[in-house]
Amino acid sequence: MVLYTSPFPNSFLSVLHSFSWGLIFPCYWLADRLVGSFVPTTYEKRQRADDPCYFHALCIIITTPIYLALLVASLPFALIGFLLWSPLQSARRPYIYSRLEDKNHANGATLLTEWKAAGAGKSFCFGSANVCLLPDSLARFNNVFNTQARAKEIGRRIRNGASRPQIKIYIDSPTNTSISAASFSSLVSPQGGDNTNRTVNAGIKRTTSMEYKGDNSGSNNSEEREDKGGSGEANEGEENTCIVRINGEDNGHLSDPEPDTGNGQAHASGPAEPSLEGDAEISKTPNHKQKEGDSGSLDSYSASRESLVKVRVGDGTVDQSTVNNKLLYKASIMKKTSVRKKKHTDETFDHEISAFFPANLDFLCLQEVFDKRAAEKLKEQLHHYFEYIVYDVGVYSCHGCCSFKFVNSGLLFASRYPVMDAAYHCYPNGRGMDSLASKGALFLKVQVGSTPQDQRIVGYISCTHLQAIAGDTTVRCEQLDLLQDWLSEFRKSTSSSSTANPEELVAFDVLCGDLNFDNCSSEDKLEQQHSLFTHYKDPCRVGPGEDKPWAIGTLLDPEGLYDEEVCTPDNLQKVLESEEGRKGYLVYPTSKNHSSSQKGRKAALKGNGRRIDYMLYTEEGLYLEWKVEVEEFSFITQLAGLTDHLPVAMRLMVSTGEDDP
Repeated sequence: MVLYTSPFPNSFLSVLHSFSWGLIFPCYWLADRLVGSFVPTTYEKRQRADDPCYFHALCIIITTPIYLALLVASLPFALIGFLLWSPLQSARRPYIYSRLEDKNHANGATLLTEWKAAGAGKSFCFGSANVCLLPDSLARFNNVFNTQARAKEIGRRIRNGASRPQIKIYIDSPTNTSISAASFSSLVSPQGGDNTNRTVNAGIKRTTSMEYKGDNSGSNNSEEREDKGGSGEANEGEENTCIVRINGEDNGHLSDPEPDTGNGQAHASGPAEPSLEGDAEISKTPNHKQKEGDSGSLDSYSASRESLVKVRVGDGTVDQSTVNNKLLYKASIMKKTSVRKKKHTDETFDHEISAFFPANLDFLCLQEVFDKRAAEKLKEQLHHYFEYIVYDVGVYSCHGCCSFKFVNSGLLFASRYPVMDAAYHCYPNGRGMDSLASKGALFLKVQVGSTPQDQRIVGYISCTHLQAIAGDTTVRCEQLDLLQDWLSEFRKSTSSSSTANPEELVAFDVLCGDLNFDNCSSEDKLEQQHSLFTHYKDPCRVGPGEDKPWAIGTLLDPEGLYDEEVCTPDNLQKVLESEEGRKGYLVYPTSKNHSSSQKGRKAALKGNGRRIDYMLYTEEGLYLEWKVEVEEFSFITQLAGLTDHLPVAMRLMVSTGEDDP
C-alpha cells in the first residue's frame, strides 16, 4: 500500500488548494476571534477580577465593530475561495504521512535497534490522549484557549516525558510494604551509554517498589546478569533503562552511589544545563508558568535539581538540600492504603498515576487535533522524538461521508517504528455537532523487527473517536460495529502471510481512543456489553459495569482546570491519588437516581470518575508461539492545564518463549 506524503496527487492541486484556503482564512480567523471574545475561560475571568469591570466591556465595545466590519469585507473573498476549495476535496487524500529525514532533528530520542525476536521478548509502549486542539472559539467551550501555543507545549511535554531514561526499581526485602513506593516512571540525569542498563544502590527505609517482580522474574534475571559483568545481551524491551536497588538498612537515607562511570552506573551530577529552547513561548498560556515541583514541562530529559520532586520516606520528607550530590530522581508516588493493597495483590501488572508520559514511548495516538495550524506545530515538536507521523486525517466537504464536513477527524498517530500501511474510514452516522467533523477510525500496520529467517515482525494499531453527544448510545454501538468490520478488513487486506508459510509475524494488535462512554455509567450499558470487549481486553475493566479499583476517570471537570491544586502535573497527580481529590476534579458517571449537577451531589458520587479514554489489546490473530501481557498501565497528568482529558498509556510485553542468550 502506498503511503500518502502530500494531501494531493500533484503540485497543481496543492497550489490551487493553498490559494483557495488563503481566500477563506481571513474570514475564518476573524469569525474565530469574534466568537472567542464572548467566551472567556475561568482563567481569564480570574485575571480580570482585579480590573475595573468597565475595562473589558470597553475592549469588547471597541473590537466587536472592527471584527464585524472586517468579517463582512472578507466574506466575498471567502465565498470565492469556498467555491474553489470544496470541489478540490474530492481529490484530497485521507491523511498525510510525515517521515523525519534529518535524524539529527530527533535529538531527544533513543536510537532503536532492530528487534530480531531473540531473547525472552520485547516490550512496546502505547499512549493515547484527547488534546482538545479545536479552533480557539470552540476550545473555549471546554475552558481551554490559545490553541496554537497549547499545541506547541503539548508536543514539547510529550517528547520530554517520553525521551527521559526509564528507571526500574527493585527491592531486596519485599516483606516491608507499609509505605508507598517510587514508580517505574522515575527520572534521573542520564549517565553512561544509551543502551546499557545502569544500576544504582539506594537505601530507602520501609519502602517497596511498584516495579518489584519477584525473585524469578525476567527483569530480575537481567539485573543479575548485569551484576555478573554485563555479559550477554540486555533485554531487548529495556532500552535506556536505569535499575535502582532499594534495601532497608540505611535508616531512611539515600546511599551515596559509587561514582563509577566506567561501569555505566548512574550517580549524582551537577545542575543540568539550562534549556535553550524558546521559553518565551511557555508563558503564552497560564498553565505554562514554571513553579516549584512542576516538572511536566522540562525542556530536556536531564532534569535540574529544582525540577525534581521530593522523595517521601516514612512519615517525613527528604528535603532537596539533604540529598544534594546524592541520587536524584523524579518519582511518582502512589498513596495506597493497606485495604487497597490487599485488593490489588492479584494484579499481574504495575499501574499508577504518573506525572510523566512513560519513558521510551513507542506509539502515540491523539484525538481532537482538529486545527490544521495547531497540527503542524504539534507535529514539529513530536518529530523531535517520533520519526514517523500520520496527521491531517479525514475528509472535508461532502466527499467520502454522507454530510458536509467542516473539519477533519482530529486523529494523529506518531511512531518510532516505520509505518507499512495505513487506512482511514469515516463514520457515516454522526449526529448533531459531531456530524460536522469527519470522525472515524485510523488503522495502521507498523514493522517492529525481523527474524533471523527474514520474516517481518509487525504490529497493528487502531485509533478512533466515537460520537460524543450524551444519549446517542445506538450511534456509538453502530460505530463500534463498523469499527470491528473495518479492523477485520484492514487485517485481511494488509496481510501477506499464509498459515503454512508466514512471511510476517504479528506481535500485537492494539485499539485506543476516546470512545465517549464509560464502563460504570448506567446510561452506557449497551456500549459496555458490546462484542468488541469479547475480542479486545481492557486492562482497567473487570466486566460490564465494573472497573478495577485502581482505575480512575479520564475526563476532568473543565471548571477546575486552572485551580492551583491541579494546574501543574505534580499537583494534579497528588490530587487524583485521593478519593476526595477525584470527586472535586473529575467528571463522574451519570446516574438516573441523581441530579445532573455534579456540584450538588459530591457525597453521592461512587467509583473513581468517568473513564472514556481506552487502551485495548487482543491476543487473537497474533503469532501462536508468542504471548502478549500487560506490563504497566498509567494515567498521566503531564498535560495538566492543557486539555480536559487525562492521557493513558500501556506497556505490552511480547514474550517469544525463548531464553536470553
